Amino acid sequence: MYRIGFGNDIHRLETGVKLILGGVEIESDLGAVGHSDADALLHAVTDAILGALALGDIGAHFSDKNERWKNADSLIFLREAVLLMKEKGFAVVNLDSVINLEIPKLCPHINRMRENLARVLEIEIECVSVKAKTGEQVDAVGKRQAIKTEAVILLEKKS
Repeated sequence: MYRIGFGNDIHRLETGVKLILGGVEIESDLGAVGHSDADALLHAVTDAILGALALGDIGAHFSDKNERWKNADSLIFLREAVLLMKEKGFAVVNLDSVINLEIPKLCPHINRMRENLARVLEIEIECVSVKAKTGEQVDAVGKRQAIKTEAVILLEKKS
């Protein structure tokens, strides 16, 4: 049996805040604002796993009303989603994701993001896709007001 999950996330960008994507800190004049470390890529992947398992969303598990998650490393959220996935007898087949961010260019950081994701998802790096797109100076992403991410994951039930 297979399950497909979709996740997305959007965060406001501001000066004086770190930009962390896929567990990688990226040098940028703007960073993502959030209750946790605002790693929009990890949030989208976590949501995709939870969605594939019909377990709600990241907010249901890691509420921004809970001080426990204030400034938390988003790898914690993804690791917990993976544990829930394994408890239900599933494993990741592959992940496809997109980061929408006007600047900086993310190409130099993509492989480190893929390595981090592959390690936590317990799959080969060849099964992890991370793509970066700009907003072409249109909408909140293009005007450097926001970062948006999307992820699709395929899970397989293990026998």
